[in-house]
Amino acid sequence: MLVNEPTNVGTEVEVVMVDEVPFPPLVNITKPLSLLGHGITDIEIHFLQIKFTAIGVYLDPQIVSHLQKWKGKSAAELAEDDHFFQAIISAPVDKLVRVVVIKEIKGSQFGVQIESAVRDRLAEVDLYEEEEEEAVEQLVEFFQSKYFHKDSVLTFYFPAASPTAQIGFAGEGKEEAKMEVKNGNVVEMIQKWYLGGTTALSPTTISSLATSLSPLLLSI
Repeated sequence: MLVNEPTNVGTEVEVVMVDEVPFPPLVNITKPLSLLGHGITDIEIHFLQIKFTAIGVYLDPQIVSHLQKWKGKSAAELAEDDHFFQAIISAPVDKLVRVVVIKEIKGSQFGVQIESAVRDRLAEVDLYEEEEEEAVEQLVEFFQSKYFHKDSVLTFYFPAASPTAQIGFAGEGKEEAKMEVKNGNVVEMIQKWYLGGTTALSPTTISSLATSLSPLLLSI
């Protein structure tokens, strides 16, 4: 697999339920990463909430050493501070975003979503050049043939050692499909889509990260 399955320590590990979707509290890649944020993506139509995905954000606990500037800030203050989340994105530590499908969609639909999110963010800072366009096209192509059945799992692993993203997709018992994004600008914008503070895809995930990190910063 692209990313090792979560490993249990001892006989039982209490999972974290995110809208009835279980997330392990730790995943083990090159080192254990802790579940420090979780939430959902959803939309409200005629007062009916439609949920699309559950999200878990796993970070190396050492990330707090890169966030000392925000020590003593409340969770509410952190949640509104985009500079704080940019520091998370920029921190040289391993990060993993685990996305579990709640409402099934075509992979091509997800590809359009991530293409738009990444392209618009790059264009905003005048970084959408030919190399970025090619990397985004490869990303869209990867998802084109997939189908996001309920409980399919999508992972975005951002290693500390290189400005790359390793993407994995596993659904309905099939072998995991995987790809690597090597364009650093595109990788950063994928991170911003999930971790970018007030402009991120899931406000509940951002709020959860702030709630987890605020007390952890007091311990450093």
